[in-house]
Amino acid sequence: MGTTQIKAISAQFIEEVFNRGNYELIDQLVAQDFVAHVGATRQDRDSFTAMIRSYRNGFSDYHCLINDQIAESDQVATRWTFSGTQDGPLMGLPPSGKRVKVTGVAIDRIADGKLAESWLEMDAQGMLHDLAPAT
Repeated sequence: MGTTQIKAISAQFIEEVFNRGNYELIDQLVAQDFVAHVGATRQDRDSFTAMIRSYRNGFSDYHCLINDQIAESDQVATRWTFSGTQDGPLMGLPPSGKRVKVTGVAIDRIADGKLAESWLEMDAQGMLHDLAPAT
């Protein structure tokens, strides 16, 4: 599988699952034994899907923009920016009505045409600071 194809798989996952909430495509795009490394945690496919749902529930207008993609061998690095208005609960925070813009990087390993492993880093601390109630 070439770098163009692995970039397309990663982009399709972001567009369809994160942006559109098409969770039924997870079976098609994500390996059953998928592992996500999110910060210092490891998540299986179900836990990662639950995390995606929590963000989409917290930000009904969630949108992730792909800023750059670089691919080599079986991995694709994606620099992205997501934006949204927190109109639902997220990470124990009640809806704030605040709009955020969060940057991050994902490195996805593709095997047999599916996401097999992902390393995800994002500015969660900055997001939580922006969502915190004014004091």
